[in-house]
Amino acid sequence: MKDKAHQLLTHYIHVWKLIPDGNSFYTHSSLLQPVIFNNIPSFIKIPMSDEEKQGSRLMVWWDGDGAVRVLKHDENALLMERAWSDKPSLKEMVENGQDDEATLLICNVADKLHAYSKPPPELMFLQDWFDDLWPAASQYGGVLKACAVVATELFQSPQEIVVLHGDLHHENVLYTATAGWAAIDPKGLIGERGFDYANILCNPDQQTALEKGRLSKQAAIISKAVELDTIRLLKWVIAWAGLSASWMINDGEDAKFKLTIAELAMNELI
Repeated sequence: MKDKAHQLLTHYIHVWKLIPDGNSFYTHSSLLQPVIFNNIPSFIKIPMSDEEKQGSRLMVWWDGDGAVRVLKHDENALLMERAWSDKPSLKEMVENGQDDEATLLICNVADKLHAYSKPPPELMFLQDWFDDLWPAASQYGGVLKACAVVATELFQSPQEIVVLHGDLHHENVLYTATAGWAAIDPKGLIGERGFDYANILCNPDQQTALEKGRLSKQAAIISKAVELDTIRLLKWVIAWAGLSASWMINDGEDAKFKLTIAELAMNELI
């Protein structure tokens, strides 16, 4: 798979007349390289999974409105504008005491992404995205079981169905010269609007997310900014944290952080 990705990268650098501007690198499911295209600092991304290809198609569909601007694309490659490095990242903003401001910037991006009314084809239903939660809850019980109960309740009464980013957090919202704050790396989901805000409360890092009172404060900020019921938002935090913990457990990782987030959100509902 990696050999094929490198072959494709070499091909598109030649065909699209790209100038390499740094070393290529892998994420868990893509190959990327910084390049220059028509004097524009850019990234070329070679997706190595169907999920990543769907995310790339969604970036094209958003057409730079809430998402980073796509400069060229086809089924095997995505060329997108590079983030403006002189601007502090959202994570750096949080570290500098601007947690509230960072949250509001992500909410503003989410509003733009959710505004599109006619969804593109081939999106995954949010409930299908949760498939790993149910067997994990059955096997391990405890907090995971409680998360599954909340998720089931949410899916039985769906509200405000939109095209979702699916992984909206501080490191997936960047600043670019033309689009301002904009999203990268969507998952390509369709489902309830409130889901997209849950991951903000699990980020930008464990220390911040677990600060006393932080979850409650940021949930209130999100709810007011996007006109979302706070109780419903907290339930999505519980559901999302349970799903994320299930993935971590399945991968042999320590899921304590995500389970703790779920418990904090449950305590807010009492």
